[in-house]
Amino acid sequence: MLNVEKNGDEILFDGFDKEAKDINAFKSKIIKYFDLDRDYSKIKESLASIDNNLKNSIEYGEGIRILNQDLFETIISFIISANNNIPRIKGIIERICKNYGNEIEYKGKKYYTFPTPAELSKASVYDLRKLGLGFRDVRVYNTTKKIVNGEFDLNKLYELNTEEAANELLKLDGIGPKVCDCILLFSDLKRFDVFPIDVWVRRVMNDLYIHNEDEKKVNKKEIKKLADEKFGALEGIAQQYLFYWKREA
Repeated sequence: MLNVEKNGDEILFDGFDKEAKDINAFKSKIIKYFDLDRDYSKIKESLASIDNNLKNSIEYGEGIRILNQDLFETIISFIISANNNIPRIKGIIERICKNYGNEIEYKGKKYYTFPTPAELSKASVYDLRKLGLGFRDVRVYNTTKKIVNGEFDLNKLYELNTEEAANELLKLDGIGPKVCDCILLFSDLKRFDVFPIDVWVRRVMNDLYIHNEDEKKVNKKEIKKLADEKFGALEGIAQQYLFYWKREA
């Protein structure tokens, strides 16, 4: 359990970890999760030199950092995200954790861990539907069973290049190209050479670079080709800066 607070210019970490044998082991988990050992200043410098759009977006969202989130948790979370909104996604994940994760008490409050594949595999399709997953229930069920039964090896993905890892992920129920890219970028697979495209990203890329009068005519292949050529191996991080800048500002 980790609590993170901002106090002025300081970031304060407080909590505990049953698996960490000493404070250094706990620190190392914090460093990994928040990707603190990556030199983002070099990344920002490289991206800012590409054009003014990136320069401005980096100045606006300079503190953006992509977390190393657990791979299974990221897979299930993004399957749930399909045709869904953030409050509903959050509610579904909280109910999954409460019903199949482990309870943790911290400073008088109860929290629940995200279940492991083995823990989540105890849920039937009906159980998942009762938690509000809708049509996603079968997809989460099938994917979890495939992982638990050894038909799909999560650890193997870390050994593959991005294209190979994507081809494997696309074999799982509920994972299409956009969800696949999100998993590759936002999990601890940490592949920056992907460019997840949704309605907002299409709008951003059209407004800043493509300038088609009819935004709906801009296709994903056109956007991906542009991202590959313009942002290269850092396109996933470029996407985050541009998305945040245009969405928030």
